[in-house]
Parts: sequence; C-alpha cells; structure tokens
Amino acid sequence: MKRVLVATALLGAMTVAAPAIELPAEIAKRGSIKVGLVPNYPPMEFRDPATNALSGFDIDLGEAIGRKLGVKIDWQETSFAEFMPSISTGRVDAILSGFTDYASRHETASFVDYLKSGPNFFVQQSRAAEFNDMAALCGKKVGASRRTKFPGEIATWSEKNCGSTPIVFVGTDGSADARTQLKQGRIDAAVQGNETLPYIMDLEPGAYAPVGTPISQQFTGIALPVKEKALAQAMLEAVDALIADGSYRTLLAKWKLTDNALEKATINAGQ
Repeated sequence: MKRVLVATALLGAMTVAAPAIELPAEIAKRGSIKVGLVPNYPPMEFRDPATNALSGFDIDLGEAIGRKLGVKIDWQETSFAEFMPSISTGRVDAILSGFTDYASRHETASFVDYLKSGPNFFVQQSRAAEFNDMAALCGKKVGASRRTKFPGEIATWSEKNCGSTPIVFVGTDGSADARTQLKQGRIDAAVQGNETLPYIMDLEPGAYAPVGTPISQQFTGIALPVKEKALAQAMLEAVDALIADGSYRTLLAKWKLTDNALEKATINAGQ
C-alpha cells in the first residue's frame, strides 16, 4: 500500500512540475549567456569600492536568471555606445545594464522588461520646505542630464502644469553634475531616475529630498537581438519564475527598488 501511495505521489509531482525553460541550442551547448554591461550606474550595476567585485540589482537578477536557466552568466564590460552594436554583431547575447526600453530601439533589439522607473524631481534637503508640492517647481531652474530624455519630459510636464511660469531647464553633463550644481545653488532642483535616487540619498544622508512622484513612466529591460525569439522567451519565463517564487521581490527590497516592481515581465512595452 505504501509503495502505491509513493508511486501516486511521485506521479502527481511529475504532473504539476513546471516544464524546463528551453534555451537556444547554441547557448544550451555553451552553458553560458554572454551579457554586456557598464558597471557605473548604482544601484543597478557598479563595482563594490571595497572589493572591486560587480554588484547591484542587475547583477543579482542576472545571476538569479542564470540559475533558473541552468547556465552561467558571462559578464562582459563594454561602453554604453557599444550596447546596440554588440547586440547586432553577436558579441554578446544580451545587455542587462539599466537599459531603457524605447520603441526607437526595437528595430535592433527586443526588450524583456523587468522594472519600471521614471524621472523624479528632487531638491536640497535644506530647501525642502519651499517645495511642498510639484507646482512650487514652476518658474525655478531645474537641471538634468542633457544626454537623457529627461529634458523633453521636463518640458512636457512644465507645459502641462506651469502655464505662464515655466520651468527654466538647465542641461548638465550627467546626473552627478546636476547634483553638484544643486549643491552650489546654481539650480533650484534636479531630476534623475527614481530607481537611483534612494541609493544616492543613502550615500549622502540629509542632502536631498524628493519632490512629488515620477513625471513619466519608463521600462528597463534585458536587450536581446531581435532574431533571438527563443532566448527572449526563455528570459521572459525566467523573470516571471523569479517573480512567482518571491526572489524578485527579495532583490528589489535589498536594493530599495520595491516601488519599481512589475507584476509580470513584458516584451517591448517601452514607448
């Protein structure tokens, strides 16, 4: 009787077990996925100052995806300018590096979206009382990296909300420069992605205060060659499996990204 029960239980377990995620034959044979990144975007990816080891949410997520797929993640450093060429030429299989999913990039790459984010205003903590709401930003000097889409998004928000007293935009050489100008009083507020702001605020306690909520929504995704449909599907299933088993939420909490969670991975949701 015991043997019958054990056999029945085993059969039931086999019936409900999730099917293995299927990888492209070449990658399965190689046993690794070549993933490009630029480790200069904390808390997404950076090198730990103490150990020089790769660290960050994307690193943890990538390693977790590798375990789900049963392959090693072969991290390969490159430059931001080489992201799309690396995908096109096959130098890497994927990019996992805080890369924003824009529709303009879909001709070259498909994106498995795993995070949402958006540009957020912030000010010096010492002036936070002046900015009780986002309307207080109208007529003020606001800085953001000119290399991003933030300038256009700030202009759109200003046109919609500020009327005859628009925001005065100041282009900066990256988010670090915006924070420097903010400290120097050359601008009244700055903008950067809300996925990075909590980390920056932890690095400089008492320096900054966020104002309002993100002014638009973007998606961060794993970029893959358009032709690699099977790999994109495998990545999608792996991310969804991490969401389902709670690992995704654990990693989000570790890196203070809980507000950036997606309920389900998507493909090419970026606009």
